[in-house]
Amino acid sequence: MTITILDLTGLKCPLPALLTRKAMQRLLPGDRLEVHCTDPMAVIDIPAMVQQSGDRLDSSTRRDALIIFTIEKCNGAIEIQN
Repeated sequence: MTITILDLTGLKCPLPALLTRKAMQRLLPGDRLEVHCTDPMAVIDIPAMVQQSGDRLDSSTRRDALIIFTIEKCNGAIEIQN
């Protein structure tokens, strides 16, 4: 398991979610990505992107303007039930 830190401070929507998705694609299952950003829309966009991708949001914390997400890469498979 590796932990990668992605500094996206200062970037505005939609870049934090797009760059987070791109970084997650390079990880192996079990790896974690720690995303640092300041865009207030990230609290909506990044959790939604994680849910769609089938990965897991471990934590989301806020320190003043800084928002930190910790995301675990899962197998990426989403089971669809009819």
